[in-house]
Amino acid sequence: MYHPAPDPRTRELLAAIVPHVVFDGWSEQAFRAACSDIEMPLDEARLLCPRGAVDLAVLFHREGDQRMVDMLDTADLSQMRFREKVAHAIRLRLQAAGDKEAVRRGTSLFALPHMAAEGSGLIWGTADAIWTALGDTSEDANWYTKRATLSAVYGSVVLFWLGDTSPDDMDTDAFIDRRIADVMRFEKVKAAVNDNPLLKPLTVPLGKLAGRVRAPRRAADDLPGRWAAPR
Repeated sequence: MYHPAPDPRTRELLAAIVPHVVFDGWSEQAFRAACSDIEMPLDEARLLCPRGAVDLAVLFHREGDQRMVDMLDTADLSQMRFREKVAHAIRLRLQAAGDKEAVRRGTSLFALPHMAAEGSGLIWGTADAIWTALGDTSEDANWYTKRATLSAVYGSVVLFWLGDTSPDDMDTDAFIDRRIADVMRFEKVKAAVNDNPLLKPLTVPLGKLAGRVRAPRRAADDLPGRWAAPR
């Protein structure tokens, strides 16, 4: 997903609000305190972040995605199997998350009913960032299933990580491996279903329908999908 680079002053606001988020959440109170800390007039801050702390919470998440991508770009993945690359990317994303309490507060914010859709979109964006960084070239329905599956994995990992008190988050490491193993087992079952001759009357038409689906074009105003032109 494409997002324009934020104004440097917005990043300055983000750095200023994080210490307050630990105590006040991604709230108006924290937003005003951040403005005061960097002596930015509230009206100017509103121009940068019309929704106040909510916009900064979104930026906090997307900046974590970008740090993960940067770390993946410099990581040596050549000796890893693909499932290990995905697990490593998830671990890097947690490492890039920064303050765990700020993430916890963000999770609470995006769990609110009126924020749930945006929160889901952010998780989807993380999954998309991982697949893209790992070189995914799918252009059909697989583009969506890969991201949907990884979104579910990453969301469950974050919730586990937030409650993990083990040394160096060792329990989270093990949980990531288990979740990736679950996905691989599901893929094996799916392949077996697709290859089952008794199910061909159902799976072949569905496969043809899925083949019509296309991944979204990479653009600033991309939408979540398109259909292939009929031949």
